[in-house]
Amino acid sequence: MEIVLITGMSGSGKSVALNALEDAGFYCVDNLPPELLLPFIELEQQHRALRVAIAMDVRSATSLHLVPELLKKLRDQGIAVKSLFLESTTGTLVRRYSETRRKHPLSQSEPHGSAKDFRRALVDAIELERELLADLRENAHVIDTSIIRPSQLQGYVKSVISSRSDQLTLVFESFAFKRGIPGDADYVFDVRMLPNPHYDPDLKALTGRDEPVARFLEEQPEVVRMYLHIERFLAEWLPMMAADHRSYVTVAIGCTGGQHRSVYLVERLATGFGDKWVTLKRHRELDALDGVLQSG
Repeated sequence: MEIVLITGMSGSGKSVALNALEDAGFYCVDNLPPELLLPFIELEQQHRALRVAIAMDVRSATSLHLVPELLKKLRDQGIAVKSLFLESTTGTLVRRYSETRRKHPLSQSEPHGSAKDFRRALVDAIELERELLADLRENAHVIDTSIIRPSQLQGYVKSVISSRSDQLTLVFESFAFKRGIPGDADYVFDVRMLPNPHYDPDLKALTGRDEPVARFLEEQPEVVRMYLHIERFLAEWLPMMAADHRSYVTVAIGCTGGQHRSVYLVERLATGFGDKWVTLKRHRELDALDGVLQSG
C-alpha cells in the first residue's frame, strides 16, 4: 500500500493537492482525525486499497502530536508513506482569507467584524497554526504555494508521488529573486552575479533550457566555478543528510528573472545528481508561464 499524507497551512491549497491525487488514482479522505489513522488504514488494507491520500489540518490540533509516531508505525509495517506539507507566506494567506471573508479554523473573531480587527485576528491565528504544525513540517516535503498557480501545484504533487519513497529525494528549483525566495527551500544559491544572457539580443527570449543559452553559459568561467562549488557542497553533505534520515532536500537557485542562469544550473545539477539520487526539478517562473500558455 502507498499512503500520501497532506498537511499544511489552512488556505495553502490542500484541496487542490487532494484533487491531483484523486486524478492520479488515490482514494482521498479529507480532515481525518489522527486517532483514526491506523484503524482507517487497517480497514483499507482489508479492502485491498493500493493508494490512499489523507489530509489532516489544524482542526485536529489536540492530537497532531501523535502523527509522527503513527507514520513510523505504518512504515515499520512496510507501508510506503510520503508526507507533503503545503506552505504559504502569512501575507498570502491573509490576502486569500480576506478575499473570501472565510473564518480561519483557529480565529476567535468573526469575519463580519471591522477589516482591521479581522486582519489582526487572522494574522494571530495563522502564526499560531504555523507553530502548531512545525513538527509536521520538519519531517515532510514542503511545497511553497504562495505565488504558484493551482496547475503548478498539481504538477508538483504528481512529481513527488512518482518518486521513490525509500531514499532521499533531491529537488532543484529555479526562481526569480524579484518574486521572492521560495519558502520551501533548504538551501538558496544566489547566481545574479553571473554573466546574464538577457543582454544578448539573440538569447533574451530564450531560456536556460535552450541550447544557445546553455552554450553561452558553459563558456563563462564564473558559471563553471559556481556549478562546481554547488556540486561539491551537495556531494559533501547529502550523504550525511541521508544518514540523518532526511526524506527531502530542496535546493533553490535564484537569478534576477528566473529564466536563464538559474534554469540552466538547475538543469545541469539535476542531470549531474540524477544518477545517484532521486532527483526532481522545478522552474517556478517558467512553470507558471507554461501554465498560462497551456490554458490560453
